[in-house]
Amino acid sequence: MTSHSERTAIVTGAAGGLGRALVTKLARVGIHVMALDRVGKIPRDVDVLPNVHWIECDVTDGAAVETTIQHIADLRGGIDILVNNAGLLSGHRPLEVIDAQEMRQYFEVNAVGPLLMVQSCLPYLRDSTHRGRIVNVASRTFFTGAPGRLAYVASKGALIGMTRVMANELGEHGITVNAAIPSQIATPGTREHSSEESFSSTMQRQALKEFVTPEDFAGLVAFLVSPEARMVTGQSIVCDGGAVMR
Repeated sequence: MTSHSERTAIVTGAAGGLGRALVTKLARVGIHVMALDRVGKIPRDVDVLPNVHWIECDVTDGAAVETTIQHIADLRGGIDILVNNAGLLSGHRPLEVIDAQEMRQYFEVNAVGPLLMVQSCLPYLRDSTHRGRIVNVASRTFFTGAPGRLAYVASKGALIGMTRVMANELGEHGITVNAAIPSQIATPGTREHSSEESFSSTMQRQALKEFVTPEDFAGLVAFLVSPEARMVTGQSIVCDGGAVMR
């Protein structure tokens, strides 16, 4: 991977396990990263990387998103890459107890948030001299139909559908849009909802019998925003060691 020091990327949900890996990977290949997360979520022990700037922003707050994106564009002179990683994770709840408010909450974070980010970043991605890139972090549970996670699966499925529409609509501007889909990766967030036995069971169903790491997934995203992936768009690419072969 070559250095891309003139490019600016935004990563949402940057403080979590996957987010931190994404920020670190993109920064280490030379991209200037604007790392976004909610108020109070910015970690105190972040790696000291000269080309990473942390900003508090709730992606479901349209006004805050617009203000933040304008600030970043003014600061950096433009935006080249958007990684929609912020998401609401799910525990196990049977479908008969899920109400409309819970469904709306998951869609607000996992689908509406990415839409607001894309809409605000679009003028700058369209003007990027490096060809704008959008990566939406989706979920393999859309393919497995994970029981007990209806609201989460539905919202992430919506994000996969949005990715395809965005790819079609934004192709005329040279912008690529792809969904990157991680395995069940053990991070502080996912450990709150899954046991060690669950992670081991997932790994045993893989073609490659190794645990997928946040760094593995970050490598996929780094490829999708690289010059080498300029003709890859509208795809949903799973990084899970071959557990879901679709």
